[in-house]
Amino acid sequence: MRSLLLFFIITPIVEMYLLIQVGGIIGALPTVGLVVLTATLGIWLLRLEGLATLNQVQEKLNRGEIPGRELLEGIMLLIGGALLLTPGFVTDAIGFTCLLPMLRKPIAQWLINYGLFHHLHFSGTHFSAHSQFQNHGRSDVIDGEDQVIDAEYEDLTHRGKKDE
Repeated sequence: MRSLLLFFIITPIVEMYLLIQVGGIIGALPTVGLVVLTATLGIWLLRLEGLATLNQVQEKLNRGEIPGRELLEGIMLLIGGALLLTPGFVTDAIGFTCLLPMLRKPIAQWLINYGLFHHLHFSGTHFSAHSQFQNHGRSDVIDGEDQVIDAEYEDLTHRGKKDE
């Protein structure tokens, strides 16, 4: 939490410093133009990659698979798009990293394997969790399967048999 607060304090300061430095070198108007250009390019790329990722999610769902990596990529696309709309060069660099598939896909896979989602395992139709969510021999955890039964249907079928 503290590092997130520092990020939100330090990032605008760094962005302002860089914008002033770049503006001093190439001028104010070209700097503003560069910021607008990166935002425009970012919106176009977000739309393109967002539609491709949405199609991948739908394909996996149609096959009965959990689209874990694709959903994570969708979150990264949202973050990348927001960062590209924020004026500045550091946020643009991070934003493009989230939007470009050759960078986004390996980062998403790394996050699943080693990062934030290390304890979750996504593969095909299988979803499991590593040791921190497993039974560990505890007696208060019950493994089993659930079955949804339509009570109204059950009543009707049993009534029909009783009436015969």
